[in-house]
Amino acid sequence: MTDILTNATEFTVSEIAQAVRRTVEENFGYVRVRGEISGFRGQHASGHCYFTLKDENASIDAVVWKTSFARLSFKPQEGLEVIATGRLTTFPRSSKYQIVVDNIEPAGAGALMALLEERRKKLAAEGLFARERKRPLPYLPRVIGVVTSPTGAVIRDILHRLADRFPSHVVVWPVRVQGETSAAEVVAAIEGFNALPPEGAIPRPDLLIVARGGGSIEDLWGFNEETVVRAVAASRIPLISAVGHETDTTLIDYVADMRAPTPTAAAEAAVPVRSELIGYVEDLGLRQRNGARRIASNLRDRLRAAGAGLPRPADLVSTHRQRLDHAGSNLLAALRHASQAKAIALARAAPLLRPDMLRQRVRELDTRLHQLVGRAPRALANGAGRARLRFDPVAGRLTPAFARILATHSQRLQALDKLLASLSYENVLARGYALVRRPDGAVVAAQAGLNPGDIVALQFADGEVGATISGAPAMPRRRSRSQTDNDSQESLF
Repeated sequence: MTDILTNATEFTVSEIAQAVRRTVEENFGYVRVRGEISGFRGQHASGHCYFTLKDENASIDAVVWKTSFARLSFKPQEGLEVIATGRLTTFPRSSKYQIVVDNIEPAGAGALMALLEERRKKLAAEGLFARERKRPLPYLPRVIGVVTSPTGAVIRDILHRLADRFPSHVVVWPVRVQGETSAAEVVAAIEGFNALPPEGAIPRPDLLIVARGGGSIEDLWGFNEETVVRAVAASRIPLISAVGHETDTTLIDYVADMRAPTPTAAAEAAVPVRSELIGYVEDLGLRQRNGARRIASNLRDRLRAAGAGLPRPADLVSTHRQRLDHAGSNLLAALRHASQAKAIALARAAPLLRPDMLRQRVRELDTRLHQLVGRAPRALANGAGRARLRFDPVAGRLTPAFARILATHSQRLQALDKLLASLSYENVLARGYALVRRPDGAVVAAQAGLNPGDIVALQFADGEVGATISGAPAMPRRRSRSQTDNDSQESLF
């Protein structure tokens, strides 16, 4: 026994680990393992994913590399029973075998439904499915954005239905409606439509339709992804969900502003029927015209009823016309009577209107006026008795009214005399100035009017002296800055 052990081949630990690894990979190269996910904590910092697959009797470690995790159409979740497809291998450092997972799918429809219900409850608890969040659809959208496959029958059904009901401008964002990249492409399409500027080269839709034909729950799973649901909830453009047939339900149906049972029904909900709309508008126009006619007829009847109670225009002026006729008939007789009366009065007064009587009256009035002017200064000098003075034109006495008039004119005359004294050139001469006059008495205002040898008279405040203009040139007078500026200023005319 000792010899046998002594002759046994000796292996290193690494050689044993490599041999075991080759054996496992050669005999179990590509397998499908069914089990429950346990110990899943999300992606590692490196991007890889680690968890355990187990059943009631055993467990196996599983790893999903970063590149494979991004391609998974179904993401692992704790406690979910799945079928993992991948390669069996070993991890020599800890002497464990594991499965490197390339794909994960739920183990039957029951598991998917359980996951779907769990996700629905989670998003509903966040309020994403609340009815208060849903917005009304535009009645007549100018541009409709459609998120669907460009090669399927869905887009043709939508375009055909829109053309029948109300031809509209449709912008299609092509996406895959199933598969690994379906959810990401749908999210990008919804966010892309919302990012379009209102007046850009590509018109921004007023309404979005996310559509897909029918299929199994696995085919429609992309529209149950949480990223798609959140993208629909964040959309600022109203959105109609039309995924699957009438019996198919996805999470996007709960968060959309409206759920259509089919893509064709979504097109019908997006726009009204053009012919019905035209008929409705014509009916409103007819009702408006009939209403206007009824209102006009009612007002016309009321006007006629009110007019019946008014007097006729001829009756309103008949009395005044009669008075006018009566006054016109009496006018000539009244004029003749007045003319005769004035002629008689003139004949009576004519003998008294002699020129000598008028001249005598003028002389009397002139005498009274001279007496009144001669007595007025004495009356005004006595201020205490001013109010008692009266002048009767007949008795020759000064009245207080006339005294006030004379006092007012006297004050104005005194004020004018003071103003004349302040403006008199004699006061200027008293301040040291002289007035230059020619022999004929004309005032010399500027040196340009004088020549050498001219005789002038210089008037001062205390007298006048003669002078002769010498032949020396006159000194230029210093001009003020304001005068220089005024001379240099251009004429405004």
